[in-house]
Amino acid sequence: MFPRYRLVGFCGLPGAAALGRLGTGDPGERADEMAKVARSYAGGREPLPVLELLAVVANAAAGPDGTYRSRTPAATVRRFHQLARRRRALLLLNIQPGRASVLDEVRALREWLVHPDVGVALDPEWEMGGGEVPGDSYGHTDGHELTEVARYLSELVEAHDLPQKPLVFHQVATSVVREQSALRPQPGVVLIKSADGIGSPGLKRGTWRRLVSDLPDGLHTGFKLFYEEDAQGSRLMTPKEVLALRPQPEYVMYE
Repeated sequence: MFPRYRLVGFCGLPGAAALGRLGTGDPGERADEMAKVARSYAGGREPLPVLELLAVVANAAAGPDGTYRSRTPAATVRRFHQLARRRRALLLLNIQPGRASVLDEVRALREWLVHPDVGVALDPEWEMGGGEVPGDSYGHTDGHELTEVARYLSELVEAHDLPQKPLVFHQVATSVVREQSALRPQPGVVLIKSADGIGSPGLKRGTWRRLVSDLPDGLHTGFKLFYEEDAQGSRLMTPKEVLALRPQPEYVMYE
């Protein structure tokens, strides 16, 4: 996957505009817009568009099973997988687990993950412990759990003779990913740490520097931008500014 490609995508969920660009308007039009944005990030690489669909969404209410999460209907995942395939894009299935087991939620998506153009994105700030409620405080994961997910994906890659599969984890603060040094790369899985966080270009550069210092071997970098929140009282960073970050982000995602 790297260094041939640069991944550039939109995230979201249909009918939920507040959750990201992908959830606004016609999905086909968003895919066209995304492809145009992706070309502006080529920077000597082949741009690869990404649809990052929220497949598991954290909720403030416990729900009938007490997990504080809901799963996106299979029909919606299928529709976006078909769209990604038509546009020669990647589909990333984003997981906000609430109190559910992260690995269980990944396993529940197996019917999609056996396809060559589907990967996983984890949002550990929404991974809650007992007594914690999504939205009240940041959740967290650790290097051991991320390695477990990567190992599961690696097994799928080997069993189904798949190309490399991306595993993204979005990180908004250092506390959200603990024991990062315990993260172990797995065959056939591309690990991408995506720096999250809202703010002005200066604030986002500061977050970037904190999160990408002392990166373990084999870990690639990503960068997240917010069309509305980043521009409140400031402005959105330009592709030129994003590509000037070091190390250079290999996945750029817009919410």
